[in-house]
Amino acid sequence: MAIPTLTPKSQQSAVVLPSMGSTTDVSSACPLGIYTGSSDFLSGASDQVAYTYQKLGGDVLDIEVTSGSIYANYEEACLEYSYIVNTHQAKNMLGSVLGQTTASFDHNGIMTGGDTLSGSNVELKYPRFELRYGQRVADGASFEAGFGGNQNQYSASVDLETGVQDYDLQNIISGSSADSESSKAYALKVGNKKVNITRVFYKTPQAMWRFFGYYGGLNVVGNGQIYGYGQWTDDSTFEVVPVWQNKMQAMAYEDMLYTRLSHYSYEIHNNKLRIFPEPQANFIDKLWVNFTIENEQDNWDQYADKDIGTEGINNLNTLPFTNIPYASINAIGKQWIRRFTLALTKETLGQVRSKFGSIPIPGESVTLNGDALVSQAKEEQQNLREELKTVLDELTYAKIAEQDAGIMSNVNTSQQFVPLMIYQG
Repeated sequence: MAIPTLTPKSQQSAVVLPSMGSTTDVSSACPLGIYTGSSDFLSGASDQVAYTYQKLGGDVLDIEVTSGSIYANYEEACLEYSYIVNTHQAKNMLGSVLGQTTASFDHNGIMTGGDTLSGSNVELKYPRFELRYGQRVADGASFEAGFGGNQNQYSASVDLETGVQDYDLQNIISGSSADSESSKAYALKVGNKKVNITRVFYKTPQAMWRFFGYYGGLNVVGNGQIYGYGQWTDDSTFEVVPVWQNKMQAMAYEDMLYTRLSHYSYEIHNNKLRIFPEPQANFIDKLWVNFTIENEQDNWDQYADKDIGTEGINNLNTLPFTNIPYASINAIGKQWIRRFTLALTKETLGQVRSKFGSIPIPGESVTLNGDALVSQAKEEQQNLREELKTVLDELTYAKIAEQDAGIMSNVNTSQQFVPLMIYQG
């Protein structure tokens, strides 16, 4: 069998990759045209032709792809690089920017307005570190614990009657709420909605501590006249608490310095408040309750007094990221793009050559390596993706902080063996 003589000049295909690209042809060949406004991109795509020509042996064998295919692959490589880097950055910063208002979206996820960060290249910025997610979770938890939150809390009073233990809170609160002329904050808001009681308390009469003085020398003003003088003074607030709360207060001694325990306790079943023991004459006139109105505010509503709401960043999709500008891609990224473009071009070439198993030439035939090229190209693309992701995973903000902590720990260990200076001038 005679060994065929192969030359760069094709005898079988009208399409052969030239050794050089042209910047003037790049724009028309890029299907998306995302980077074609950058002269640096046009130069990079054009140079990729010469790079690919040499790497695939174009000076020895025909390469059956066009320059346009390489330009399109170069664009795809830039987009893939931008996608991977942006995804990495999203992992870094999502927790710090949750709730920031960037735009409004409808139920289909289509942007309907806003985008206050448009054109600011957010993907290139280092975000101010904030525990946005933790803060929003804490808002809900802090309310239940009595330390703030975003839910409205109201107060209402119950007129106690001698010998009456049970009081219908729903009727009392909703009846007061139904008055359209009422000055109460919860007016016209309750209706048949459920109210959640968060606290029950009463106050000692101010006349008592006025008589004895704010720091009464008798130190006996307290819990109600039916039990005589108690052991506290001043205008104390007496918390009417269930037994389980007593145990919790034992673990929070500081709270005991400011809140006095009452001789009374209570239970709430359904909408009934039961006071025990039975209120007697000369007991305090009013018992106060703090409460919230169930479903008063939809969880998806934006609070009027907040500049953060749900119409903003809530997941990866609503991050105001754009494709990384080509001019902002450094040498590390551009070399990855060149290698990825080469792998994409190998796949393109493999697809072309897979159309035919062999090509006849004078006196013989040449077996083509289309399938092998496709397989090799896909493996190289996957390896390049994994390589970039591995590097980026080592450079997350959490990893960097961990590395810094390790350096400081090692420095401290080393310093233990360094004798201290007696004098340093």
